[in-house]
Amino acid sequence: MGSTLAEWFQAGGIFMWPILICAVVGAAVAVERLLYLFLRASINTPVFLAAVQRHLLDGDVDAAVRLCNAEAGALLPRVLKAGLVRADRPEGEVKDALEEATLEVSPLINRRVAYLPVVANVATLLGLLGTIQGLIESFQAVGESDAAERSAQLAHGIAVSMNATFAGLVVAVPVLVVHALVASRANALFDEIDHASLRLTNLLGAVRREGPASGGSPVLPFPERG
Repeated sequence: MGSTLAEWFQAGGIFMWPILICAVVGAAVAVERLLYLFLRASINTPVFLAAVQRHLLDGDVDAAVRLCNAEAGALLPRVLKAGLVRADRPEGEVKDALEEATLEVSPLINRRVAYLPVVANVATLLGLLGTIQGLIESFQAVGESDAAERSAQLAHGIAVSMNATFAGLVVAVPVLVVHALVASRANALFDEIDHASLRLTNLLGAVRREGPASGGSPVLPFPERG
């Protein structure tokens, strides 16, 4: 590797530029997805569900809806709100509303996640192309150059080969690691939403059967037992 980053980059040959583009794209997607899935779209699920349950057991569905509105940036409150605003409807309609809301937020969770392995694979293949280019230059130097130039051109070809491979892997490995983290968090969000939706459905059913714990009437009336 050269004494400076610029020298090393130049020694890697022409394929270093598309590898650099892959690095920029991969970094941008990785940062955006990490910030969104771990911060903006997330919420303290146990605390939030406990608060929703407390409002429902008190018969105050409207307060539970307001709680969801206060956390509008997170995905779980957005899904649960779809069920809460239909709390006075039959259980089947509540389930349908929750499923529809889950489908609506799914693209927000999966958005651009698939780009990460693509970027990693492209960077690796570009590094391989740089390796082949360097080997071709090395073989040409051996076959065509005189003794005075052969060693210099051979060293240049080997430098292109090794630097391009190294650069491709330096980009690909972190991007793949980030993809594993992002995919794991996306799956965790889906699991949280599914579990919370089921819990809400069961809780609404229990309130319908037993009535609010405080003995009052819900703000959004539940259907009478048939």
